[in-house]
Amino acid sequence: MYEDFKYTELTGRIIGCAMEVHKILGNGFQESVYQRAMAIEMQIQGLPFNREFVMPVYYKGRQIHTRRVDFLVASIISTELKAVHAMDDSHLAQGINYLEAYNLEIGLLINFGSKSLQFKRLINSKFKSL
Repeated sequence: MYEDFKYTELTGRIIGCAMEVHKILGNGFQESVYQRAMAIEMQIQGLPFNREFVMPVYYKGRQIHTRRVDFLVASIISTELKAVHAMDDSHLAQGINYLEAYNLEIGLLINFGSKSLQFKRLINSKFKSL
């Protein structure tokens, strides 16, 4: 399997949950509304996840801070939700930065704020297998 397609089935299931949430709620709500709806939908779909999971941030091997990822799915996929009119480069940079800080290989950035659901699959090119 190509590295670019790693965890395709799992990321597809997460995106499917987001599509269902967006189909029912549409756009216009605050991010916290979509977080709650995503938690319900992922439970219904049988996806294992932690919501607002506290992740350590390291600098040169030392923990310097913590950050809460919106969802950590199956302990391997960081899923960040947004509710903005349109995603921009700063949102993508933030998502990649989180992957690097947490040493996660794959992440999703999902935006519920636009008329159509937006999502980006993120890959950490600096991922280090432990």
